[in-house]
Amino acid sequence: MQSTAPPPAPHPSLFLIGPMGSGKSAVGKTLARLCGLRFIDSDSEIERRTGVDIPFIFEKEGEAGFRVREREVIDDLTQVPGIVLATGGGAVLLPENRAHLATRGIVVYLEASIEQQVERTRHGRHRPLLLNADPAERLTELMRIREPLYRSIARIAVPTDRRKVQTVAEDIMASLGRLTPEPAPQGGAPGFSD
Repeated sequence: MQSTAPPPAPHPSLFLIGPMGSGKSAVGKTLARLCGLRFIDSDSEIERRTGVDIPFIFEKEGEAGFRVREREVIDDLTQVPGIVLATGGGAVLLPENRAHLATRGIVVYLEASIEQQVERTRHGRHRPLLLNADPAERLTELMRIREPLYRSIARIAVPTDRRKVQTVAEDIMASLGRLTPEPAPQGGAPGFSD
């Protein structure tokens, strides 16, 4: 009687975090293609579910209302197997979001300098947190709060300043190849560690 090996574990989901302007959506799409996974953007999913854009949600419900919607979407999407998820820059603010991201997939932090963030966000009108503010000053303030949170849950950190999307995605792939499987948490799929 032949013994059959168990099927390989599905590729873990990859969750991209980082500040606005770090390239999460562009890198995420390329990374999903390279990994053969589906790409989802949490902000786009919030807009799809509500039928309105994020600036409208901020205008009507404030940041607190938006964060409630974001929390629901992050909880739902981090339970979908085999995806690359690009999150909003502030998704790490709520402890429950950090817990879901850290325990349900591999978190990748896309690092970006304030200069890059300013450059990449200066033409966008869909960034409510930058309205009526000096962009560099506001982005610096946001990073002071958020960077420790990004680092606290990231398994992989990749710089993005002045780098091509394809190169960043390939760096992430190489880093994934260096992660080693670890025992599955209670009843879950195998995790990975450095």
